[in-house]
Amino acid sequence: MRIDPAKQPWMTAPETRKVMAALTEGRFVGGAVRNALAGWPVHDIDIAVPMPPEETLRRLEVAAIKAVPTGIVHGTVTAIVNGHPFEVTSLRRDITTDGRHAVVAFTDDWEEDAARRDFTMNALYASGDGEIFDYHGGVEDLIAGRVRFVGDAGERIREDYLRILRLFRFHAWYGKGDMDPGALRAAADAKAGLAQLSGERIAKELLRLLECQNPAPALRLMAASGILSELVPYPLQLPRLEHLVQIEAEDRLAPDPLLRLAALLPNDSAVAEAVGERLKLSGAERARLEGLAGTSEKIASFLSAADVRRGLYRMGAARFRDRVLLSWAAGPRGASQIQWRMLLSIADGWERPRFPLTGRDAMAAGVPEGPEVGRILAALEEWWIGQDFAPDEAALREKLKSLIGSGA
Repeated sequence: MRIDPAKQPWMTAPETRKVMAALTEGRFVGGAVRNALAGWPVHDIDIAVPMPPEETLRRLEVAAIKAVPTGIVHGTVTAIVNGHPFEVTSLRRDITTDGRHAVVAFTDDWEEDAARRDFTMNALYASGDGEIFDYHGGVEDLIAGRVRFVGDAGERIREDYLRILRLFRFHAWYGKGDMDPGALRAAADAKAGLAQLSGERIAKELLRLLECQNPAPALRLMAASGILSELVPYPLQLPRLEHLVQIEAEDRLAPDPLLRLAALLPNDSAVAEAVGERLKLSGAERARLEGLAGTSEKIASFLSAADVRRGLYRMGAARFRDRVLLSWAAGPRGASQIQWRMLLSIADGWERPRFPLTGRDAMAAGVPEGPEVGRILAALEEWWIGQDFAPDEAALREKLKSLIGSGA
């Protein structure tokens, strides 16, 4: 089997050709090869080379290609051409591993490098002209949808416990039928090793899993084998997640991994906070997750138009959409679909009205500078919202006078 470069723009791009020409002996490896063979889009281009990283740097320098030693201890150099990054890694073998990190030695033996990779479908190499090098039956496994470890599954997992999560993620994306029983058994037996992993590494794999077309079967396998509870030891709402996945598919909505994580977790902001901390999510991601776990903002399918506008104003369109989808997913399948879709449609076309008065207007009307300005303006804005945003600036100024006069 070969890859036809004419059908793979990433292979014939000038940037790719320049890097491959500089490296002379390089081969594409891993995800780019796997996805090209499977007919999937190729995003990241990784290249393996039978030379130490110092030689990689030298060759790139000779070709006037920017090179960044991003992981030179492990043989990785990032080549950048016209803003396009290429991760170039020296062939290597593991000397020692501790379940998180490996001490490596560089080699020029392609089979030795393939033997240390996780899955057979990731131990695939391709030359610049598309010739495939497959040392462990990865092409056959890819076609069959069989996610199989290179060599002994237990040994591969003990080298890096993140491979437990990668097993489920790859099965969710590429697998067909049942998971390889030996791999599943080895993952379940080694699940305690997940505690050694950093939150960032776990989050990356978990969110990638949640981003696939339908992560629910893989998550159910993880739950049944006790692996999911090692990551999120809380009462999870798998039926709500499954319903959300169905809604997204039927309405052609792009998978949203963080929203799916919120659907999976219980409605408990303390749990969301703990999960955000464990996974080392960004500040924005944590705020979104914790906000969606709260129960103060109620969304029902039968909201009036005025209630929808008020909800949109208070929450913003993005948060309102999240709330609609979570509430929809929490309900019975097939119920109120027209109403839920209408709420999403309103949110998509909504423009936030501008509250026309400011603190200067309040002080000009006689409110003393200080906290009272904020309190009066907040009361005025609440009245304006309650009036469905109808009062204009003149009406708001009159209402401001009355609030000041009444001492409200």
